[in-house]
Amino acid sequence: MNINLPFQDKVIAGVFLFLVGGIALMGIITAEVLYPDYSAQQEISDLGASRPPDSVIHEPSSTIFNLTMMICGAMMLISTFLIHRIYEDRIFTIFLGLFGLGIFGVGIFPGNITPWHMIFAMLTFVSGGFVPIFSAKVVRKPFKYLGLIYGIISLGFLFSTVFLGDANPLNFLEFGGIERWVVYPLLLWITGFGGYLLGDTESKDL
Repeated sequence: MNINLPFQDKVIAGVFLFLVGGIALMGIITAEVLYPDYSAQQEISDLGASRPPDSVIHEPSSTIFNLTMMICGAMMLISTFLIHRIYEDRIFTIFLGLFGLGIFGVGIFPGNITPWHMIFAMLTFVSGGFVPIFSAKVVRKPFKYLGLIYGIISLGFLFSTVFLGDANPLNFLEFGGIERWVVYPLLLWITGFGGYLLGDTESKDL
């Protein structure tokens, strides 16, 4: 049986993206459990290091979180290269690559390293929110509609914080709660997209 390039690309990218969602989620949960008195109202990035001037770093939470982000970011970047060869859609793969780069940068530059951490965090949030939306150009329905829903939810919560500030009706969730509504839909979509790629390896590709 000859296995051609599109089949290999879909399998590798699908496995990597499916793993990214799980690794990121479980890495965050593990770091939270090992962080003393951690609350979901805190920023996710506090797990790596909190913001200056009084930065707090707790081990092993910091190492677990930062390594998780670097591993997931690297897997995303590799997947981006493969996905571009599959779909050849420049806009989608640019935003997917920026998403992976942002995640990798969050791990390289923890919260105590300014302004780089904030730059990569915002790159992650903004590009990540648009990735599921732009995926509608390359995936079939109903998955394209799910991508639109997840992208709109993520960007909606992000922009509510950026543009509404103290007037944001979602402030009862605190910053950490809002941030999770930005991030977790993206992790769910990444896992789903990985599964979509694995399920899209049709017999004609064999």
